[in-house]
Amino acid sequence: MTAVAEHPEIDEIRALAARVAAEVFGPSAAERDAARAPVPETERRRLGELGFLGIALPERFGGAGAPLPQALAVIEEFAKVSRPAAFQIFEANTGPAQVINHLGTEEQRARWLPPIIRGESTMAVAISEPDAGSAATDMRTRAEPVPGGYVVNGVKRWISNGGEADRYLLYCRMGDAPGSKGIGAVVVEKGMPGLSFGPPERLMGFRGIPSADVILDGVRVPEENVVVPAGGFGRLFGVFSIERLGNSTMSLAIGQAALDRTREYVRRREQFGKPLVEFQSVQLTLADMLLQVESARLLVERAAAGAGTGLPDPLHTSLAKCAANEMAKRVTDLAMQLHGGNGYTEEYGIERLHRDAHGWAIAGGTPTMQRIRIASELLGRRFDQRR
Repeated sequence: MTAVAEHPEIDEIRALAARVAAEVFGPSAAERDAARAPVPETERRRLGELGFLGIALPERFGGAGAPLPQALAVIEEFAKVSRPAAFQIFEANTGPAQVINHLGTEEQRARWLPPIIRGESTMAVAISEPDAGSAATDMRTRAEPVPGGYVVNGVKRWISNGGEADRYLLYCRMGDAPGSKGIGAVVVEKGMPGLSFGPPERLMGFRGIPSADVILDGVRVPEENVVVPAGGFGRLFGVFSIERLGNSTMSLAIGQAALDRTREYVRRREQFGKPLVEFQSVQLTLADMLLQVESARLLVERAAAGAGTGLPDPLHTSLAKCAANEMAKRVTDLAMQLHGGNGYTEEYGIERLHRDAHGWAIAGGTPTMQRIRIASELLGRRFDQRR
């Protein structure tokens, strides 16, 4: 179910994605969550062979060069079934690969994008630090210039795919200018001397999506791995709007899956001699769930349609992310209530959806931070949270 009619090419790729997700990743989704097991490389390469990892990346590097809505449709269908599998498509089409695509040099694109598109390697983004989460410009990880490149020291925290990814798009201080003016980005590669990882985090949700600290102790990064020099923080976060739309779509998928499962459950489940759906309170709850899912969908679709193959409008993106994140938490909670005790078990998958909903609301900028961005865009000014 979608709020508006889609284009035929989106319908076609959505149907293919739904079939592959259900057949390949559906049977192992619960076990993968319980074991906190990431998607194996063989399955990631299979996603690459099917073209899912390069939908929104340029054709000259092996991608499809398609508009963002096509990639988001695939992310949604996979995320309804398996968030770890969807995460692979999310990272390639809406994550750090898009920073390389939009801000990297042609040499960097040619070096890093083709293996991502084929599923041979992965790239994670490393922004947050122990004392710099929502206040990203408080980051302390520093890249000191040396002949031929930089030496990087610091710690990054809550890094999705930390320890698993082959490369890390690392936001760091590259100059002495205060705040955002001294921040740029480099790519650090697994195996570089001085790069190590903390123990795997045991998160409430996001199971099957590894998370760990990224520790940099004198890591020497060559000049050719500098993606954005100091002073480019604004450009980095402009492209980060694409990642926020991917995040919004993950939340949308969670809400839609919870609604779909609940709709079928209340039709089958009987209490007091009749199906649950015959009770007016259940009908009203279902209506509220649908209203919230479809409202979020329209906001996500508006932001995605405005992006095309470029960048989405920042106001539309923050509205979509805030609405979708909060919708997923509310709708999965209502789904749990309508499932009763069954909703609290692992068997029906509702509690897994609810756990993951909270994770996506935290990742990529919380709903509170999105509201601050919304107010800033609405009023045409910035607000200093330190005063």
